[in-house]
Amino acid sequence: MIRIFGFCLALLLPVIAVAQSNVKTKSGATVQLRALDTITGLVEDIDLAVGDTTVYERLMISVKECRYPSGNISADAFAYLVIRDVRETLPAFEGWMIASSPALSALEHPRYDVWVLHCKVDE
Repeated sequence: MIRIFGFCLALLLPVIAVAQSNVKTKSGATVQLRALDTITGLVEDIDLAVGDTTVYERLMISVKECRYPSGNISADAFAYLVIRDVRETLPAFEGWMIASSPALSALEHPRYDVWVLHCKVDE
């Protein structure tokens, strides 16, 4: 089942990239993420500047880029994230995560879930 989903996702991502290539975007200075510990049920919002790394529980989360449609910062944001469990050497997730479709490209971790809420710009 996971292999089928991965295959479908691999086919779908280029279509999304082409569709979004027609939309002008701007870069945000900060991304707002929401993190969930699925065991305790605790939710935490994390503001993380582009280029920075933070630790949430056992996850190291790095933001490489945050983009949003130009002229509408409250619209669909997408961010390039690298998320690694501190006990592992390889990232658990590396890629673009889309705020409106977090399941499309999601962190697969047995305990934690992280998703993008939106980008922020410096005032």
